[in-house]
Amino acid sequence: MSLGIHLAGWDLVPDGEPIETPSSLLLAVRHNGQPAMLKIAREEEERRGAALMAWWDGDGAARVLARHGDALLLERVTGSQSLAAMAAAGQDDEASRILCAVAGRLQAPRSAPLPELVPLARWFDALEPAARTHGGLLADADATARALLAEPRDVVVLHGDIHHGNVLDGGERGWLAIDPKGLSGERTFDFVNILRNPDAVVALAPGRLEHQAEVLAAAASVDRRRLLDWTLAFAGLSAAWHIIDGEAADFDLAVVRQAKELLHR
Repeated sequence: MSLGIHLAGWDLVPDGEPIETPSSLLLAVRHNGQPAMLKIAREEEERRGAALMAWWDGDGAARVLARHGDALLLERVTGSQSLAAMAAAGQDDEASRILCAVAGRLQAPRSAPLPELVPLARWFDALEPAARTHGGLLADADATARALLAEPRDVVVLHGDIHHGNVLDGGERGWLAIDPKGLSGERTFDFVNILRNPDAVVALAPGRLEHQAEVLAAAASVDRRRLLDWTLAFAGLSAAWHIIDGEAADFDLAVVRQAKELLHR
């Protein structure tokens, strides 16, 4: 769908060059003089995420200013602070606590009807066949995922990709989430990507996974062991996705290995 249609229809002024990704087309714009972001979805995951952003109605997430078909107009979050920079500068614990607080706001129930969400059992579809083919750590991840999915606890709406790059400094509005996957399932799942981020250097630093699992368990009021189980399972799923796409899965397999070691202590 053309950007021009929405630029005219919503009276937007371009404020940068278009950015194309496999899943969407983005353009920074001005809307009534205020910074905004125009996003055109190219995949169902992006459409589902847009509906969830609208459901949150600006509470813990960037505010939806307009939405029509595949097009979404969001407030542009322009604060100067970065959670990734905080984690790299010795404030990893603080960054994790901020992410937990945002996730808690997003998981809170709302009165509006729920948008369409993907259950975690379906989200994990790719893991079982990959585990059958490759075995090893993927088989460990699949067995763990099966046990978790068989007896879910505290099922809520999930962002599905909470990490340092998807929670931005909203100034007076606080820290705000963007780019949700639009899932439903056990609450603990929403904290696993904090342990895999902000990058491989930080995530795989000696002792970091163990320490941050303790920080997250306390800040989010989740069971530390179950958090590590979900981390092992999801890192396995992410590794499976990379292998299917013909990409290296070394990082995710390293996370699986670390989580497995911690769980066997």
